[in-house]
Amino acid sequence: MIIDAQGYENKGLRYTVRSAVPQDAGQLSALRLKVDGETENLDRVQGEGFIDPEGFRSLIAADTASSTNLFLVAEVEDRLAGFARCEGSLLRRLAHQAEFGVGVLQEYWGFGIGRSLLEQSISWADAISLEKLSLKVLERNDKAIRLYESLGFEAEGVLRRDKRLADGHFYSTILMGRLRGDRGGSVSQM
Repeated sequence: MIIDAQGYENKGLRYTVRSAVPQDAGQLSALRLKVDGETENLDRVQGEGFIDPEGFRSLIAADTASSTNLFLVAEVEDRLAGFARCEGSLLRRLAHQAEFGVGVLQEYWGFGIGRSLLEQSISWADAISLEKLSLKVLERNDKAIRLYESLGFEAEGVLRRDKRLADGHFYSTILMGRLRGDRGGSVSQM
């Protein structure tokens, strides 16, 4: 599915959120690799599960053709600053839901890019009548948890001792979900 570009401005930074296109593949490959190395809040260590540009071209094409998937990017002055992806299921028993994931370059944290990507994903999910969006978040990622809660997500479960981080300790993952119609904060568009 294609989402038209939406412009935003926050703290003097102008950015656009739009559907990913095949021409984004090279930047997406480099962006995901860099984001994975900037935080331990994601599943991967930098370089794990690497997707090359051709892999991203295939993923973008498949998501664009799918009625159950969405792939968004955030762009600042022709440079990708973040991405979000919703992946649904073709299985009838699961076709009412999609899982959300997001990544934003650290230099752009605090500008609302993650919020904008999530709000656009929620709008898409509501527009196609998905009943539920779900996500996973590391228990110590308080900022993300507050964002998700502000947009109507609720904790649904905990995967105890789910990830071992660089400090050698285990951390739990919180499973969160948002049912259609649950409302949170508002979007600030230009």
